[in-house]
Amino acid sequence: MKKDIPWKKYLGTVPSSLQYEHRSLYGAIAGQANETPDLIAWDFLGLQNTYSQFLADIDRCAAALVKNGLKEGDRVTVCMPNTPQAVIFFYALNKAGAIASMIHPLSAADEILYYLKLSQSKWAFTLDAFVPNFTPIMNDSPLEKLIVTKLGDYMGNIKSSLFYLTKGRKIKKVPADRRIIWWKDLMNSVRTGASEPEKSMAPGEMAVILYSGGTTGRSKGIMLSSDNFNALAAQTGVQGSEIIGHLAPGDAVLAILPVFHGFGLAVCIHSMLTAGGKCILVPKFSAELVGKMIRKERPEIIAGVPTLYEALLTDSNMRKADMSNMKGAFAGGDKVPHSIKIRFDQLLKENGAKVPLREGYGLTESVTVCAVMPEAEYRKGSVGIPYPDMFFKIVNPENGETLAAGEEGEICVSGPTVMLGYLDEPEETAQVLKKDEDNVTWLHTGDIGHIDEDGFIYFKLRLKRMIKVSGIAVYPTQIEEILDAHPDVASVCAIGVPDAYQIQKVKAFIVLADPEKESPEMKEELISWCRERINKWSCPREIEFRSELPQTKVGKIAYTVLEQEELNKTREEWHIEEEIREDIIRDEDEMLRDQDKFRG
Repeated sequence: MKKDIPWKKYLGTVPSSLQYEHRSLYGAIAGQANETPDLIAWDFLGLQNTYSQFLADIDRCAAALVKNGLKEGDRVTVCMPNTPQAVIFFYALNKAGAIASMIHPLSAADEILYYLKLSQSKWAFTLDAFVPNFTPIMNDSPLEKLIVTKLGDYMGNIKSSLFYLTKGRKIKKVPADRRIIWWKDLMNSVRTGASEPEKSMAPGEMAVILYSGGTTGRSKGIMLSSDNFNALAAQTGVQGSEIIGHLAPGDAVLAILPVFHGFGLAVCIHSMLTAGGKCILVPKFSAELVGKMIRKERPEIIAGVPTLYEALLTDSNMRKADMSNMKGAFAGGDKVPHSIKIRFDQLLKENGAKVPLREGYGLTESVTVCAVMPEAEYRKGSVGIPYPDMFFKIVNPENGETLAAGEEGEICVSGPTVMLGYLDEPEETAQVLKKDEDNVTWLHTGDIGHIDEDGFIYFKLRLKRMIKVSGIAVYPTQIEEILDAHPDVASVCAIGVPDAYQIQKVKAFIVLADPEKESPEMKEELISWCRERINKWSCPREIEFRSELPQTKVGKIAYTVLEQEELNKTREEWHIEEEIREDIIRDEDEMLRDQDKFRG
């Protein structure tokens, strides 16, 4: 079917269509390693590995996994920050024919158990610091082996010793358990240079499981193939600067976004490695650390969520950084406030960069980004134009009818990065993956927006009930289930409210069984209750007690009423602040006029 591309005139040097290689994730890395064996593949706190060394480690790890009993088709949970071990292990799993289930390393024990059961993972990989979250649930899970590593394993002797003295010695000792295998023991179980033939996983089969909310708010396993990731890598590789060139071998990216996240894994890791780039692995975000790394390493690419750029604006290192070699600064995961865009563009310009901050749009169901703002054209409120071979349309969410340019409806996406479906959820999959009359599969995103006549996409809000905290998806239903289980809670509703730093934060409205227990201490108790059961960014930052919660006509809690109340409150606060600012400006003007009169 021929498709119109009204945005073609804004593509510049970016092609509207690409040729994609049909190969495994491992095959893509091996191919690049053979082309650029001596270039640096990754940098971790100063320790570096060439592509040839990196590939040898992947081959050795895959051989060790097979020797220790990993079988084709096994599912393995990876619960790691951005470290060399995480990246080596990810590609080794693919070579061994296993499926990587990527979860956040700070997941609570109950969440880990949920992911282990959902993915039916027989193996898992984590840091020694996170083992206490695994030990309570191992007997209730399908887990047979837990591979454990230390941050110091890839730090070098001096940094490893310093890490142990400052933080490492505080980590609890890993208990003796026949199911636990240490990373070093795993790698030493085969000789240096060991390699196994690549297993027969087809590039179009499920290779990776990432997680999102689906349409029900419950975390869903998103099935993605090697083809999905390789297509995304090819599309990303042509998104560099028209002025100083596209992504090329030797270019560096700050891999700040985590490997459990599609943006971090697909853009900052896989896209860079398949292009011969250098991944500067950042295990933990802090504005000061990232600012120093940008100043010292001078990466060609930086990518992150809006809060990253907001934080960098206040870091003193950024004022001294030479960014004249920058090929791209990309933001995604949530809408970029216009003020941050303007301020960061100014910072880039002052530091010699010839590129702007470019916002994108994507979702884990399409690996990650599938649209981005072109370099030479910025439209306020838009998230850009489609990636090569990606297409968008707007449909009426009630009947699926395609709407005209400018009309608001549900955003739908098609193209080579669209997921295979939700893991073990055929009904959920059928709700979001639908074929049209031309047999084209469209991903119904659950997002509301419109497309203008030139093909620029405008995202407005989510149909799915989801909160984005610093670009990370948080599901209110999960928070509500946790709080509902507290003996003093009668009813609860969690929503996202505006936050100056995180864009959104979680606020919980609670009706207590005994209203006399309302107190600051009870708020702290409920927040602590959440912290013990879910990750910290999903925990409420604010709790408000109510005598009752608003309801819809059918008796459901009307969370939209609470959202509107909070929005109105924010607007009122903004209006008051604006009036104060105007009063200050007026007073300053009067003072200046008085000074002029005095001088006269």
